[in-house]
Amino acid sequence: MIYIIKSKNIFPFSNDNKRYHTLSYHNKVVFGEKIYKAVIDAGFTCPNKDGSKGTGGCIFCGGGSGYFTASPALSVKKQIEMEIERIHKKVPESKVIAYFQANTNTYADTGTLRKLFFSAAQMPYVAGLSVGTRADCLPPETLDMLKELSEITYLTVELGMQSVHEKTIRFINRGYTHHEFLEGYLALKQRGIRICVHIIDGLPNESTDDMLETAKQLGELSPDAVKIQLLHVIKGTPLEKLYNNGAFKTLDKERYIETVVRQLEYLPPETVIERLTGDGDKRTLAAPLWSTDKLSVLNGIDKMQAELDSFQGKRSEA
Repeated sequence: MIYIIKSKNIFPFSNDNKRYHTLSYHNKVVFGEKIYKAVIDAGFTCPNKDGSKGTGGCIFCGGGSGYFTASPALSVKKQIEMEIERIHKKVPESKVIAYFQANTNTYADTGTLRKLFFSAAQMPYVAGLSVGTRADCLPPETLDMLKELSEITYLTVELGMQSVHEKTIRFINRGYTHHEFLEGYLALKQRGIRICVHIIDGLPNESTDDMLETAKQLGELSPDAVKIQLLHVIKGTPLEKLYNNGAFKTLDKERYIETVVRQLEYLPPETVIERLTGDGDKRTLAAPLWSTDKLSVLNGIDKMQAELDSFQGKRSEA
C-alpha cells in the first residue's frame, strides 16, 4: 500500500503540521498528555568495553551515551527522584518515562535487571520505561523478563542498528554483526515488546545511497519507533583522531537535512519518529558545531519536506 497525502493536508500522525509521526502526537494518543524522559545511568558497562567482545567501545562512544545523566554512584531510585523534581519545576505533576540510557542496560543477570526495572516501574509519576541496550545482549531469560515487564508498564527497548552495512559495522568497532542485530530485534518483536531503533547518518565512508539503504531496510522491519542521529565527533574518542587526521569529513547541515527527508520517505507512517537530530554535550562536541542549533535543523527538515511535498512513508509499502 502506498500512502499519499497532498501538501495542504496535515500528516495523519501529527498534531502540529509535521510531515512525520511525531513523538508528541504518539504520547498524546497513548498517555493523553506530554511525557518527559527521566535519564538514568544505572552503572552498567558494555561487552565492547570490558573485554568480553572488545575494548574501547564503538569509535564514536564518549561515555556510553549518558551525556546528561547523574552519577551512577547514585541509586536508580534517587536518580529518578531527582529527574522528577527537575521536570516538575517546569511542569508540575507531569509523568515521566524512566530512560535507562547509559551503556548496555541488559548487560547483567536477570535477577539484577528484574529488581531494577520492576522497582523503577512502580515509582510515583513513572508512566513507563525505556531501556537502551545492544541486540547481542538479549538472552532468552532476559527477553522473557522484559515481556513480563511490558505487561505491567509501557516498555520500550532501544536498539542501536547504526547501519545495515557490514563494512561500516566493522569499521566503527560495534562488536556484533547486522545478522545478530536482526536476531535480537526479531526476538523482541516475537514477544510483542515495543522497539525503538537508532540509526546514525554520516558514519565514515558511507555515501548518501548507503544511508538511504539503511533507512529502506529498516522500514521493511516496521519498527515501532526510530531515532535518527547525526554522527557527533566527541572529544577524546578514536573518531576524533580520525577526524583530526582528515580521514573523514562530517556531514554539512544541508546534506544531513536532505538525507533525513529522503530517509523518512522509506519509514512506514505508523513508525514513531522519536528523534531527528541529536543532543550532544556542547562541552565535549568536536564536530560538527552546526549541530548545536537543533531548532535550525528541525526547521530545515520541515521546510524541505514542504518544498518537495515529501512526507514519512511516501516510498514505503505496507
